[in-house]
Amino acid sequence: MNNLYRVLVNYISVSIMCLTFCYKVYANECQGKPTPPIWLKSTFREIHDDSLLNKALGEPLNGGLCQGKVYVLNKSIRLYRVWNSTNPDSKLGNWWPFLPPKGAIKNYRKNYAICYQWSPLDKLISCKIKIGTKVVIGNGQSAKCSPYLTYPTSAVKQIFISTPSKNLSKCKTFIGVFRWQTSN
Repeated sequence: MNNLYRVLVNYISVSIMCLTFCYKVYANECQGKPTPPIWLKSTFREIHDDSLLNKALGEPLNGGLCQGKVYVLNKSIRLYRVWNSTNPDSKLGNWWPFLPPKGAIKNYRKNYAICYQWSPLDKLISCKIKIGTKVVIGNGQSAKCSPYLTYPTSAVKQIFISTPSKNLSKCKTFIGVFRWQTSN
C-alpha cells in the first residue's frame, strides 16, 4: 500500500507541474498553418503586407491571430460571422470563419477564442467578399476571458478583413433560435 501511495503522490505532483508548465506552452504556441483551406487554395494569392498582418496578430491571451499570412482574393467567396445583436457595430467586424457555425456553441467559442463577454453569439451574417480584397488568413491566438476561463491557441483557420464594410456584399442576416440536444 505504501508503494502505491508514493506512486500516486508522484503522479499527482508531476501532473500538477505539467498542468502549470504545459498549459503555458500550449496556450502560447501557434497551432496549424496560416494557409487557405485546401478547397479554397486557388481562391487566394499570397502577397506581402506587414502593416495588414500586424493589425491581425494578437498578443498571447488577448485574442486576434497567433500567426498569419496576407493574401488577395482571386474570386469571391461567401464567409460567415456570428455577432452580438446588442452591438450593431459588431455585425461587420474583422474576424470571419470560412464555414457556417454548427454544433455546440461552447465548441465554436473555443475554436475561435470568443469570450462570452465579447458576444452572446446571437446573430449570424453571411456575406460575399469582393475580388481583390486583401485579407489575413491565420490561426487563433489564445484569449483569457476570466480567471476561470482561458482559450488556448487554435488550429482553426479564420480570415481577418481590415475594412469589412468596404469589402463585403450580398449579406444575409440570420437570428439565433433555441435548438436543444441531449448532452452526454
